[in-house]
Amino acid sequence: MEREVRKKVTAIVPAAGMGRRFGGQKGKTLHLLSGKPLLVWVLEAFQKCGRVDEILPVLKAEDRKAGWELVEHYGITKVKRIVTGGRERQDSVSHGLEALGEELSTVVIHDGARPLVECCLIERAVEGLEGYDGAVVGVPVKDTIKTAAPSSPGENVPEAPEVVVGETLDRTALWAIQTPQVFPLGRIREAHRRARSEGFYGTDDAALVERYGGSVRIIMGSYRNIKVTTPEDILVAEALLKAGSQ
Repeated sequence: MEREVRKKVTAIVPAAGMGRRFGGQKGKTLHLLSGKPLLVWVLEAFQKCGRVDEILPVLKAEDRKAGWELVEHYGITKVKRIVTGGRERQDSVSHGLEALGEELSTVVIHDGARPLVECCLIERAVEGLEGYDGAVVGVPVKDTIKTAAPSSPGENVPEAPEVVVGETLDRTALWAIQTPQVFPLGRIREAHRRARSEGFYGTDDAALVERYGGSVRIIMGSYRNIKVTTPEDILVAEALLKAGSQ
């Protein structure tokens, strides 16, 4: 009986965002968390994960030099190249996908601004892909979620109209989706190409696979796997790191 050859697993780490809500002049993922840039926390997690063969960071052109310096300083040997990002996150991921070869492989896409990802979560996502067109990690929402609608215009309505509740959604059916997200290379690259040709931008990579008929599985994620969007999130991440080390 022939032994099945394990597919190569490449992690694409988009980290080329402007970080408008975060503020500052340098890229958000270069800001420090407990003495190390956010990006380094992510790269080290994938470096330690045995299921991942290569890491492909996607950075702004002006951050590439700093990126290589971090890779060398922290010994991230799985990074062989750095790709230049695009205008939007989806463009950056597309650049990463197009930089890969044509081999039959698996792609893990993880935000450079989610520094608390752990190897066990990455492995669960990769293993959960079997039989599906995509696998994403996520957590059930804890809050009550309501849709909002503009209030009806009237004589005393201010120039920026207030919003009112449209409906309250069934929380038991709602999940907050995170990264990593895992796909067969051919499936996610084709979805990105089709979306690009249509000028469609999704809120995450799984949305593109879903748009073109793909079946995506949800894997239980972690409430610790937060995305750093504002300076306050750094404080939360610091607290989570401290609690995890106790």
